[in-house]
Amino acid sequence: MSNPALEVVEFLLTASVYSDDRTLDENDLPPAIRRVYWSGGSGGSEDDGEGSSDSGTDSGTESGTGTGMNSASGTATSPSRGRLQYGGGISRPLTATNTTAREATGVDRPWNAVSDLMFTERDDFSGAISLTERQLAERWYLERTDAERLLANPTLAAHFEDHEDAPEGVDYETAREQNRPIQADRVWIDGLLEEYFDGEDDEEMLDLVEVRAPEEIEMTLDELVLTPDQEAEIEKIAKAIEHRDYLAQIGLREIGKLLFVGPPGTGKTSVARALAQDMDMPFVEVKLSMITSQYLGETAKNVDKTFEVAKRLSPCILFIDEFDSVAKTRRSDEHAALKRAVNTLLKSIDNISLIQDDVLLIGATNHPDQLDAAAWRRFDEIVNFPKPDAGMREDILRVITHAMDIDEFEPRVIAEATSGLTGSDLRMVLREAVLEALTENRTTLTQADLLDAVADFEERDNLKNMDMIDGDHDALVAGGDLGAASDGGHDHDHGHDH
Repeated sequence: MSNPALEVVEFLLTASVYSDDRTLDENDLPPAIRRVYWSGGSGGSEDDGEGSSDSGTDSGTESGTGTGMNSASGTATSPSRGRLQYGGGISRPLTATNTTAREATGVDRPWNAVSDLMFTERDDFSGAISLTERQLAERWYLERTDAERLLANPTLAAHFEDHEDAPEGVDYETAREQNRPIQADRVWIDGLLEEYFDGEDDEEMLDLVEVRAPEEIEMTLDELVLTPDQEAEIEKIAKAIEHRDYLAQIGLREIGKLLFVGPPGTGKTSVARALAQDMDMPFVEVKLSMITSQYLGETAKNVDKTFEVAKRLSPCILFIDEFDSVAKTRRSDEHAALKRAVNTLLKSIDNISLIQDDVLLIGATNHPDQLDAAAWRRFDEIVNFPKPDAGMREDILRVITHAMDIDEFEPRVIAEATSGLTGSDLRMVLREAVLEALTENRTTLTQADLLDAVADFEERDNLKNMDMIDGDHDALVAGGDLGAASDGGHDHDHGHDH
């Protein structure tokens, strides 16, 4: 159960310790606190009800008076990459107010949560909340915290590591290693993109990519059902990322370019995103069909910019979907500018490296038969994503139904009834079963609901795959007379990986 007072006191202690200890940097702050104080964040927003407005830079805590890091200095360090590449930062001292405390802790009225503690006070003029007796606050906090909580806060882990009253198992290095690096935060990513893409000429490039912070990716690898080969390849790439310095030392640089191959819906995109989430790396997604559009102008220049942003966001994952578009364009009679763009893409792939640039490149294709030798040889590992067999389908069903209430659920029976369906298809089947039950005001499903949903899905899938090109045009639009099968209007797009 959440303890609002504990949350707020931890926040106040973190702000105080971080302000005093200049050996700590942004990677020592928990992401929730870091987000509040990062330049361009919400540390300077107005207070709203329990205090006056504050600037976010006033020394309202009792923690030091030095100027500290300037937000434009870029002097913060990262455990693996040294100095940050862009000039954002966190200014010391950290001011704690109702606004910053609420945004960092989720406690709705922070001052109310701690106002009765004898070691806290609030400045009515600035709205700042501070600790009047930090040692007393530390004793109060240590009586209520545990090692797990401290390991999630490197700032306090460093401060209490050798404290006689600290819980057993508190280790600063472990906490620092577990803490998500600043380069994976949305605020850092947005700040870099704003600084780098500041002109009208860059707008087209931004249409080519989608950048996700790890915190925005809900799926983890533990929630996915993988084949043994997929698990082995992921383990190898994880080891390569962990030992990048060693690989560079021995001259093994041609590593870290994977090609995911398999039918739509088999999990290629999901695995790539989950890998980014698990490894705390920004996820840069590119769809090659956009690059081959004749309306995108200077496509070769945009390709260069795509790889440049990946290098600037590194360590990151650069995911290139629809990689078969490369071969299509190289063989076609399209405009020469598009072919130049594809050639630029292939050269850019040659010139990017996990070892040198901290960029893991993952390509994905639904049509491996359309790739030529020039495309294949760009990748050092090919990872197959087949349609799941009965055992995998049973495991997938168990995963996606874990929060559902299903009477007499027999996933093996459903798995046997869904031969040929992908993981994406199975999610659609469960979605339809849930929605159908809700129309009957039920939140508990039955095995019959699932089997009916399987039959409905297969019927709609058959309608979708019908060759109706020469048929009645009315049958292709809503309201058309296609017998009684109006369900054909529900388009189950198998192009989405889940």
